[in-house]
Amino acid sequence: MKYNKILSYGDAEVFRKHGWLAADLHVHTLFSPDVISVRSLHPERLYHTAKENGMDFVTFTDHDTLAAYDILCPEMEGLIRGVEIKIKDMRSVGHTIHINVYDLSNEQFQKLEQLAAGGDLHSFLDFLGEEKLPFVYNHPLWFEPGERPNLAAIPDLIKLFPVIEYNMHRVRRKNEIVMELARRYGKGLIASTDTHSGMIGQAYTLSRGKNFREFYNNICQGNSYIVVRDLTKQNLMQEMNIWLDLLSRQDMILKNKNISTGISYLDKLISFLVSNSLRDFPRAYRAALKATYKISNSGLPAALYIRRESSRLYEIEQVLGINTH
Repeated sequence: MKYNKILSYGDAEVFRKHGWLAADLHVHTLFSPDVISVRSLHPERLYHTAKENGMDFVTFTDHDTLAAYDILCPEMEGLIRGVEIKIKDMRSVGHTIHINVYDLSNEQFQKLEQLAAGGDLHSFLDFLGEEKLPFVYNHPLWFEPGERPNLAAIPDLIKLFPVIEYNMHRVRRKNEIVMELARRYGKGLIASTDTHSGMIGQAYTLSRGKNFREFYNNICQGNSYIVVRDLTKQNLMQEMNIWLDLLSRQDMILKNKNISTGISYLDKLISFLVSNSLRDFPRAYRAALKATYKISNSGLPAALYIRRESSRLYEIEQVLGINTH
């Protein structure tokens, strides 16, 4: 098996000139409950953003919903139906995992949601195999807040998936471990942004194929490359400010959503900022937004988040028997 390699942005452009195709396979729209509902994050806008950023295949993987595809023309060039489904199998795993599924119908989605609700991962994966659906194990080393992960289960989980994800919103060390797991178990690897703010194509996968299924199958076989970006304090501060820029706009479509950036301190401030009661008092709203920018630019929320992301690294290395330093 030819294992995946990282390409620089410049080298990736050379490959693309020779017929290699690009896709960011983990993107969220305003139909995800933790995404700010502004027009720039509407699926139609994001589709055009993806194309402008050079993505040949475009997919939206909102949390447990295909709603984006109800308003998109299925004939859009390179559009691939996708969804992110979470499942918690207490018997064989012990913590929640997230799975991206592509090129699926509404009926297949409904069946997968039923299986996920039942918490039986093996039945879920059996159905994916029976239906021959492309799927990916998302961010294997990210865990739901408050959950104690069963790290010992991760190698067995990796064995069950044809492809695992190098995620832009994880620190480099976690992504290095994911790459080592892909190499160790002979798995395909994608790089994706997992963006909740429209940053499509800052990380992506290069592969070949006349259609998406061929593109995906080449990834499974390791005949692909990744263009990556990792989470750093500076990148996180930049993204936090993008979130605040989105909040400052007056084109909110859906309100009263439970916005989650994964940074608890920022989430509390965002919940306050999106409340209807505060927006009824423009001066107070502007003052609160200004204060939130100041807190974000201090770097403290970003530093605390990076620290939390890195807190289990030694334990992960020991349990998985990985040392890539």
